[in-house]
Amino acid sequence: MRRTRLAGALTAVLALALGATGCGDGGGGNGSGSDTGPARGAAATADRVEPLAAPAAPRLPVTVPSADRHPVTITSTERIVPLSGSLSEIVFTLGLGGKVVARDITATFEQAEKLPVVTRAHDVSAESVLSLRPTVVLAESTTGPAEAVAQIRDAGIPLVVVKPAKALADVGARIDAVAAALGVPDSGTALRKRTQERIDAVRKGIPAREEKPRVAFLYVRGTAAVYLLGGAESGASSLLEAAGAVDAGKESGLTKDFTPITGEALAKAAPDAILVMSKGLDSVGGIDGLVRIPGVAETPAGADRRVVTVDDGVLLNYGPRTDQVLKSLVGQLYGEGR
Repeated sequence: MRRTRLAGALTAVLALALGATGCGDGGGGNGSGSDTGPARGAAATADRVEPLAAPAAPRLPVTVPSADRHPVTITSTERIVPLSGSLSEIVFTLGLGGKVVARDITATFEQAEKLPVVTRAHDVSAESVLSLRPTVVLAESTTGPAEAVAQIRDAGIPLVVVKPAKALADVGARIDAVAAALGVPDSGTALRKRTQERIDAVRKGIPAREEKPRVAFLYVRGTAAVYLLGGAESGASSLLEAAGAVDAGKESGLTKDFTPITGEALAKAAPDAILVMSKGLDSVGGIDGLVRIPGVAETPAGADRRVVTVDDGVLLNYGPRTDQVLKSLVGQLYGEGR
């Protein structure tokens, strides 16, 4: 239960930050004009999903298990409302984006950007969702508040809860769960295969290193004074390890999701590089602002100004674009001169 609350709190903070209009310095990069910072990684590519070339038509009705209660029967996918950005990404990639009628604020990719925002992760508006007459709603185990979820269900709307993903091993099961709920299991199989093949291809290209880079995942939001160091349950460990790196927070003994950044914790983690979400980096004023956070400048990563960035809306999704995230991490960690 505590882990769920911590994960939920982080999701809520991320959603709030994405919704803020004043987040960051507006200029990206390191905020100082210096050329010593990293490339923007995944932020440098178009924020689009790639639907399957030949998606299957839904075969309905279907009855599927929901992660939080008894089976749910879906009879129509004409009006889909995914209550998280990562679920939206899967729905669109399965080829059903044209049937999505709303989005969560964390669905930042181009194909979804014109849809009305009816949820902000843990601030789901049941009234806004119901006003769009959805035929199926997809939620996460951490979606809330519980009263809003119950209100949607009580209105007779099929609502399927999907377990959140925390590691690469969760990607395939997550795709399968969404595809099954939408009556397109064959598309789910195809997408699962495509995603795994792309992840495997990236991993094959990782250079062999005798000494693995130590990377600390920092969750920072300068506008909200949130400065956290990721531990074993942050969600980033699996990605870092797949990229041939060591999760410095986890390896230093941090077993929780996140812990407040302190000089002592950072000194123990001793990262060679720091992973941070792109909007988070902007919110503290770029690399110049990041190294001013107490303890950061004293780490090897801070001294070298070695920062790896990935877009907020894709880093921890563990879905169809995870290969792109992994490729960006590998490129930034092992690129020329590294």
